Amino acid sequence: MIREFLRRIYNGVDWILFFAVLPALLFGLVTMSSFAEANVFFDRQLLWITLGIILFFFLASIDVRLLKQSGVLVTLFLFFSGLLLLLDITGSAVRGAKSWFNFGSFAFEPSEPIKLLLILMLAKYFSRRHVEIAHYKHILVSGLYALIPLALIIFQPDFGSGLVIFLIWLGMVMVSGVSKKHLLLIFIVGLMSFSFLWISVFKPYQKERILTFIHPLTDIRGAGYNAYQSTIAVGSGQVLGKGVGYGTQSRLKFLPEYETDFVFAAFAEEWGFVGVLMLFFLYGVLVWRILSNALVGTTNFEMLFGMGLAIFFMSHVLVNIGMNIGLLPVTGIPLPFMSYGGSHLITEFAGLGILMSMRRNARVAHRDEIKNEFLGI
Repeated sequence: MIREFLRRIYNGVDWILFFAVLPALLFGLVTMSSFAEANVFFDRQLLWITLGIILFFFLASIDVRLLKQSGVLVTLFLFFSGLLLLLDITGSAVRGAKSWFNFGSFAFEPSEPIKLLLILMLAKYFSRRHVEIAHYKHILVSGLYALIPLALIIFQPDFGSGLVIFLIWLGMVMVSGVSKKHLLLIFIVGLMSFSFLWISVFKPYQKERILTFIHPLTDIRGAGYNAYQSTIAVGSGQVLGKGVGYGTQSRLKFLPEYETDFVFAAFAEEWGFVGVLMLFFLYGVLVWRILSNALVGTTNFEMLFGMGLAIFFMSHVLVNIGMNIGLLPVTGIPLPFMSYGGSHLITEFAGLGILMSMRRNARVAHRDEIKNEFLGI
């Protein structure tokens, strides 16, 4: 039995993908442990990594086609949406946001797993409507799916996760075959609405807050302080970096949250441009393998899920690094497999585990399943 289990794992897992993740995990651990002898973040991160890898192999070894059932997906989606609503109502603000359920020594962030559920929901919706996908109503209906968690997350407020939710929806709409003219029309209406609000509704202080949020470096003594220190850290790494444990911005506490939001800046200061290129290469391999597995999916559902998962990782990488180098607002979004935190690590490994299960089961999927999906059954 154990031999059969190991055989299923070996045959089902994309080992190139898995071994691309391991160095990123190591980079994160080394970075967060290099500034203190006793670091609680390091110890807890080891625990989350262990649990995440176990979950990855478990999901890769089982049949997750149950997730294709509408009833199961809707139930899970509503459950986590309910958790977000409960958090908005009863949660306590930490650093200005109600993003976590605190359970003593650890916390749970429901905005992370709902990103994965949104990918599954959109993959299910678009896969059953590809024949009539050009109709504009599919933009509106899929947008409603995304609007539910988006509104609940923005209310916390967690603009980083809200931006990722939006990018997941936008990316999956683009790859699903929805009419680009209808999508452009909706964005034009949205832009006109915002322009009207900017000219006729927003007060001067509200406009100033928005501008400071978009361009934080214009207020380096206030809202832009973190972004300013982050850009200094990234630039001071130069080509080869200062060496592990010798990043002055982090060691001297100028760089805040170097274990979480600004782990990229701390890493770049220590490892330099060469280290950053290595990290980019690992993320490139990760996205390449996700898309490769998606493109050989048995049905449209598997293909759309894989593409959505790739968008999920790319969104996190682009938003976090853009924030660290001062090109995007500071929104508080983790860098995949490097930032400290259990909720996002478990979600990332769960998404990859589901993809591996789809990859393994694609070899034995029956033709009737493909036929039923095309017929919308």
